[in-house]
Amino acid sequence: MFDIDQFARRWDLPLHTPGGRDVKSGRMAIDHAGHSLARASLDNCIKCTICETMCPVAAVTDAFPGPKYVGPQAERYRHGLSVDNSIDYCSSCGTCTRVCPQGVKVAELNNQTRAVMRHQQGRIPMRDRIITNTTLMGQVMTPIAPIANAALANSAVRYAVEKTVGIHRDAPMPQATTLSLRKWLATREPAGRTLEPPGSRGPLVFFHGCAGGYFEVQTSIRAIEVLEYLGYEVIVPKQGCCGLAAQSNGLYGQATASLLALCEQLRNAGSGLTIVSSSGSCAGMLKHEAHEIMGVDAEELRDVSVRTMELSEFLRDLLDADQLPTPTTRLEMEVAYHAPCQLKNQAMGLPAVDVMKVIPGLRVVESGLACCGIAGTYGLKKEKFEVAQAVGKPLFEMVNAVNPSLAVCDTETCRWQIEQSSGVRTVHPIWMLHAAYGLSEL
Repeated sequence: MFDIDQFARRWDLPLHTPGGRDVKSGRMAIDHAGHSLARASLDNCIKCTICETMCPVAAVTDAFPGPKYVGPQAERYRHGLSVDNSIDYCSSCGTCTRVCPQGVKVAELNNQTRAVMRHQQGRIPMRDRIITNTTLMGQVMTPIAPIANAALANSAVRYAVEKTVGIHRDAPMPQATTLSLRKWLATREPAGRTLEPPGSRGPLVFFHGCAGGYFEVQTSIRAIEVLEYLGYEVIVPKQGCCGLAAQSNGLYGQATASLLALCEQLRNAGSGLTIVSSSGSCAGMLKHEAHEIMGVDAEELRDVSVRTMELSEFLRDLLDADQLPTPTTRLEMEVAYHAPCQLKNQAMGLPAVDVMKVIPGLRVVESGLACCGIAGTYGLKKEKFEVAQAVGKPLFEMVNAVNPSLAVCDTETCRWQIEQSSGVRTVHPIWMLHAAYGLSEL
């Protein structure tokens, strides 16, 4: 009989790569030399409580005492002692690190400490192992997309899943499609009209992430078509998972294995080429989380991370260099835009807003809110679902007030959360630019 726990343990054994040792015990998160900066920042905490007052989770539930309390304050006295379970309610949104005036790596420390706690307890729930295998989910659901979607929309099935697995019956689920990105690439027509001669701006590598390969295929297609329209040769190598979901659930070994395999796939697509990603969260894993949280110190990650750009970030650079042509199609509408936590953690500002401002007729209203609540897989879990909904409620109300038909957000799970909870169709910013260039209609 198939044993999910045995399968997961096999993936979380210590790895023979930099950043992968001592994973099974969870000590890597504390001891690895790659975390020296985060550990050194601990004593910079002056207990100003700014992180406590800005934390979106602590504001809506007493189950989480706040990032300072479970993080820098508690860590000083643990010395290997058991970690308090309340840290599991941290969503890892990163707000605490961003607002800290002393530069304390609060979110990174708390993520590491949660991983230690889970390994101290000796088990990780089957649910948390299942939801980290995002590529496998896409591969399984794509051939049976109508059946999979019908099952996920069935209240009886969702109730059974909640009771047996622990995924809340009302949590947002991805919509499967029979068209994977690989299938589209294999059967597509040659690129149509372009502003510049095809390939004249040179090659770049497109990193779509798991969701972009199976669930958000139309977003990937629009990204590729816009980049080709601008004159780029878009190389789309076969690629696996970046490991972000595994990392956020404490499976550092599985995450590291997936990450390094992905880095090799992206490197093999072409030496020194810019890597552009339509998934802000996956780009963030390569640029920030893998090193700052898991301590991965590998040549393949260093090479890939410095070449990776989020799609709107890449387009804004073109805009700043007067190399992004102004669209001619007017989009007479007002839309709410929400910048996801993973994008904010990359300290790039709001590139999507800058890019959408060039679209004639389009008026963009930035949400100004901290978090939608989903935090990757956090809001899927039955014990955290109500917390996630409470965190996101102001955002859901805001997008409805601005435009009840359409909203814009950069990352997949955030889009699913906003759309499910507000009823407002939510798309990636590239959809707006694709339409403005006359390549599609909204």
